[in-house]
Amino acid sequence: MTLADAFPAPVVLWSKPEEATAGKPLLVLLHGYGANEQDLLGLADMLPQDFAVASVRAPITMGPGFSWFPLVGSADYSVQAVKDAAAYVFGWLDAVKANHPSVTLLGFSMGMAMATTLLRQRPADFAAVVGLSGFAIDAGDDPSFRDGELDGTLPLFWGRDQQDPVITPDKIEYTMGWVRKHVKLTKVLYSGMWHGINQQELGHVSEFLTHEVLNK
Repeated sequence: MTLADAFPAPVVLWSKPEEATAGKPLLVLLHGYGANEQDLLGLADMLPQDFAVASVRAPITMGPGFSWFPLVGSADYSVQAVKDAAAYVFGWLDAVKANHPSVTLLGFSMGMAMATTLLRQRPADFAAVVGLSGFAIDAGDDPSFRDGELDGTLPLFWGRDQQDPVITPDKIEYTMGWVRKHVKLTKVLYSGMWHGINQQELGHVSEFLTHEVLNK
């Protein structure tokens, strides 16, 4: 039995009743460490209304919130734990994606690590990725991360503050190398945002989603 086998059934919140979302492009929200599925759902009102927005709860209980996998650098962390979390999301996503013409991922902090992992495991499945104040996992030479199939054409938005006190420089350095090699990058730096999201960034994300997903 793997860790993924012990995970609970996925908890997902939709911005609108699920029956009203069929046929709309799907935008999946992936929260950060110690948060929950309600944390990002408020963003739905500030993003293009053409999307069906679903926010997924991470599977591991962490204090009052939840985590996708153990913190990078902790004794419990492993790439396998990240893969187990991805399998958990795919288990839910595979059951709903047929109802939508496309799937876009938006992740905050550790949620960006999840969003980029999902993309790297199934490069053909997604229209775009939005990463906010986050990073990509250094997966070494794990063959399930199919980076070689990402040829630089998939749109990825990465917004962050250079003064972010949470995401460590080694994660930024790895992510910078990865995005430059594998995706069509829109990178925006903000000041005074720290480890967060601000209105200016949400405006840029809305423009990105409209241009790169809705108008394609």
